[in-house]
Amino acid sequence: MVDSDPLGGTVRRTVLPSGLRVLTEAIPTMRSVSFGIWVAVGSRDETRPQSGVSHFLEHLLFKGTHKRGALDISATIEAVGGETNAFTTKEYTCYYARVLDQDLPLAIDVMCDLVADSVLDPADVETERGVILEEIAMHDDEPGDEVHDLLSRAIYGDHPLGRLISGTEETITPMTRRQIQSFYRRRYTAPSIVISAAGNLDHGDVVKLVRQALQGTPLDTDAAPPAPLRAAEPTVRTRKPGSVVEHKETEQAHVVLGCPGIGRLDDRRFALGVLNNVLGGGMSSRLFQEIREQRGLAYSVYSYSSQYADTGMFGVYAGCAPGKVEEVLDLIRAELAQVAAHGITDAELARGKGMAKGSYVLNLEDTGSRMSRLAKGELLYGDLLPVDALLARIDAVGADEVNSLAADLLARPMSLAVVGPFEADDFPA
Repeated sequence: MVDSDPLGGTVRRTVLPSGLRVLTEAIPTMRSVSFGIWVAVGSRDETRPQSGVSHFLEHLLFKGTHKRGALDISATIEAVGGETNAFTTKEYTCYYARVLDQDLPLAIDVMCDLVADSVLDPADVETERGVILEEIAMHDDEPGDEVHDLLSRAIYGDHPLGRLISGTEETITPMTRRQIQSFYRRRYTAPSIVISAAGNLDHGDVVKLVRQALQGTPLDTDAAPPAPLRAAEPTVRTRKPGSVVEHKETEQAHVVLGCPGIGRLDDRRFALGVLNNVLGGGMSSRLFQEIREQRGLAYSVYSYSSQYADTGMFGVYAGCAPGKVEEVLDLIRAELAQVAAHGITDAELARGKGMAKGSYVLNLEDTGSRMSRLAKGELLYGDLLPVDALLARIDAVGADEVNSLAADLLARPMSLAVVGPFEADDFPA
């Protein structure tokens, strides 16, 4: 047993001889179960010519195995009212299903089959290539999403963290089935995989069903230890702060001001959560009140942070009329400078901590979030912090800790990403 959570159930962990890990949280009051297969590989693990291969592979695994075709995979789960999906990030990939508790054996069999034993048929590769190119084109038509990718590029440049998870038309078009297959077999290994499930389940049954589903597949391998946490790069290369502008004749301008942040294992991450809430984490935040409520300059304005194994990113987004961009940027910079120099108030500290605790607990109100918590604890942190311990850690955040972080982070030179009816020289570095 790893943890007994008063807000949920009992967490258990088993390491199979192959190095694959299985974590479950039994919540008898639920009638559903969420089941996920998490692989410690993402777009960060790609060379430049491979850019987008993790995401391409994620699509292809649903196209068929030696036991099931694509329709069989989807129809089998949908026939029992379940749902299945997947997503790729920069450091991991997840495949998941949510079903009634009685249908968990079926979900385990289907999901383990598609992750472990996909065929990657050449015809499917060509079909999905077209789908992904359409997805890339669709993303280019969403300036509110595209601007965040531009900020990553402005900060990290050609480092894998600065590239698109989806890849680009230039990398996806020539990608071969052999390249994808090679990446699949080299990267999808048992020690790099965490299986997690939460809901009305029995841990022993889940372990037994997983072992049965993987028997005889490429993931049924010789004994090996689980893979260690992702190693941090000694130095993650970043670009000199500057501006990246994507000219588009949009009705609204989209801007993000940001800088490198802190890694996910940095002890200051709890203080960062509080600081982010105070700055731009809700309708009571400083940026929202100043820019939207008091001045009416933007419909959407918020701050956010992303954490990776060894670095991170902090940003402030605003969507506003093109003619208001300079004023909005001036107000954002002024607010960041104010907090960097003078810190936050005691009332803001209390509110920021309350928001952090509330959002964390509310996010655990369904089996999917619980399942994700188990996997991320194992895969990204190497430990599962009990809910009460995490809430206590947030409670322990003091004003000095937040203000010290603000003085460091918010005083850093900022990069700017812009999508709208502008030219590059409209925003000189």
